[in-house]
Amino acid sequence: EVQLVESGGGLVQAGGSLRLSCAASGFAFDDYDIGWFRQAPGKEREGVSYISGSDSTTYYVDSVKGRFTNSIDNAKNTVFLQMNSLKPEDTAVYYCAAGGASYYGDVRDQSYIYWGQGTQVTVSS
Repeated sequence: EVQLVESGGGLVQAGGSLRLSCAASGFAFDDYDIGWFRQAPGKEREGVSYISGSDSTTYYVDSVKGRFTNSIDNAKNTVFLQMNSLKPEDTAVYYCAAGGASYYGDVRDQSYIYWGQGTQVTVSS
């Protein structure tokens, strides 16, 4: 059974940091790209980053570039999203998902087939 489990969310003040984890089971990381998405209250879900499970290529949308860092531990089948210099606008439920980016920078929902349950990140001002 394919499963993705996020953890590491919480409440942090603006300027603080959090590290999200996405633990996967039931499939090999090598075959997938692992994306991070977020959904703020009243807004559509947006893709923010992905990392290739095969060669660790990363992509970040402009709003998080320079602040978020993706990394992968293939031995533990776990992906990490280090989030620094957090802003109130980063407040959202964060999801990880496994799939296949069709092109560099592809963080469209439809490219990712397995999804975690999400973890809440709240950044206070």
